[in-house]
Amino acid sequence: MQTRYGVHPEHFRTFTTDQTRDEFLAQNMMVAGKIELVYSHYDRFIFGGAMPTSGPLELPNDDDLKAEYFLERRELGVLNLGDAGSVNVDGTTYQLARFDCLYVGRGSKSVTFSSNDGGKPAKFYLNSAPAHKEYPTTKATQAEANRLELGDDEHANNRVLYQYIHENGVQSCQLVMGWTELLPGNIWNTFPPHTHERRMEVYLYFDIPGEELVMHFMGKPTETKHIAVRNFEAVISPPWSIHSGAGTSAYRFVWGMAGENQAFTDMDAAPLSTVR
Repeated sequence: MQTRYGVHPEHFRTFTTDQTRDEFLAQNMMVAGKIELVYSHYDRFIFGGAMPTSGPLELPNDDDLKAEYFLERRELGVLNLGDAGSVNVDGTTYQLARFDCLYVGRGSKSVTFSSNDGGKPAKFYLNSAPAHKEYPTTKATQAEANRLELGDDEHANNRVLYQYIHENGVQSCQLVMGWTELLPGNIWNTFPPHTHERRMEVYLYFDIPGEELVMHFMGKPTETKHIAVRNFEAVISPPWSIHSGAGTSAYRFVWGMAGENQAFTDMDAAPLSTVR
């Protein structure tokens, strides 16, 4: 498990492109036959990918957690971005099709990921946050997610959001999770931008076709930088940073948040006149 530490916004102003990528970009989130995890010191958020091929993969308990098992003091969100697979939680198996989500509550001791066909593997994206109480392990399909339509073609930001783990959906302690789809011909996400000082966020970009890419923008609204992001790469967004992107084609991304509250609309807008 990689570890990423917090960065002060004044320090961030001095970063080169390589430094920005080293601190905030996580590459190779989906590796065949492996589980890849990143531990961020922003709200102690863990994110990563599990791509089972030749056999099941068990959620590891890294020594840095100083826990008896991974979810002793944590909760977990799982979103399948690949072919059909299953997640076994303490002996109960949950089948997950593409875009099905599973919330796993604190206290679950064993979590194992499997693909129904190793040649067409599931691609499980994982988000985990500290938890202070237990909520039941719950599956939600794409049809059960809360669907929001935002933006318009005129501003090239026509998109659809699917909310799974949130205050009016699958219940959790602090984890919020879902994904966004840019409609064909649209490229901008989360613009005009915002920050939210009360929680951090991680974007995992996926379904970026071929050699296309997304230019992800971050930093304080008056001090922005960019990161060129490819398929199945994730960007950590500190509470003080905007988090938006423009692609060379349409794409999708998973958003996961943790922090002081779960209100999706709790945002500090950054008017376009302030962005630099």
